[in-house]
Amino acid sequence: MRILELLKSKQKQIAILIDPEKHNSKATLLELISKINLLNPSFIFVGGSTVNATDFKSCLEILKENTSIPLVIFPGSHIQIDGKADALLFLSLISGRNPDFLIGHQVQAAAKLKQLDIEVIPTAYMLIDGGKNSSVAYVSQTSPIPSDQIGIAVNTAIAGELMGMKIVFMDAGSGAIHSVSTEMITEVSKNLSIPLIIGGGLKTISDIENTLNAGADVAVIGNKIEENIDFLLDLMNLTHLKNR
Repeated sequence: MRILELLKSKQKQIAILIDPEKHNSKATLLELISKINLLNPSFIFVGGSTVNATDFKSCLEILKENTSIPLVIFPGSHIQIDGKADALLFLSLISGRNPDFLIGHQVQAAAKLKQLDIEVIPTAYMLIDGGKNSSVAYVSQTSPIPSDQIGIAVNTAIAGELMGMKIVFMDAGSGAIHSVSTEMITEVSKNLSIPLIIGGGLKTISDIENTLNAGADVAVIGNKIEENIDFLLDLMNLTHLKNR
């Protein structure tokens, strides 16, 4: 089944985000993969704001050889492209007004993507204030949507869908102090007919459950696992995973 169809399945899902820059040792990456395989999440997302091409390629090669979980590129720039992945989220940073991240990197990646046998999923990417300046905000030189501006978030997400995006991804950023609020998630999700992915600041089982129950289709966990790899084992107690 294609990745977009899995995302549209209406099942509550989780994705584990791997930043190749932070997992550039084969031994530590293999340890991480072994625990991810035990958890068996719906997806592994791969990418980061400042990843170099060598680390990115190496990480994907190791993942491809050691897991059957669908691999989805979550690119921080146009260099993060590889045919070993199952799909790529073709991100357009619609919460900002920097043309490089609205369309510039996409133009640079287009010809190569066209040649690869990889599913490309147009994705409306929105930064939401998570209480600290994220690496994405710094690299993209854009400001996140304030966490209390729910109307702006709703209208931005609707605009993304009307522009033809297939997914909305709201992200509080790596290492966020707080995640996207359940109130914002609920209001955005009930105004969309496309899948909603939420990432950034999800630190506890309760955070993830609340995010999914509020209307997210996929919750993305990354920084917490970088701090504590055994949180992957704790995730086995996640109600939505136990009910699959």
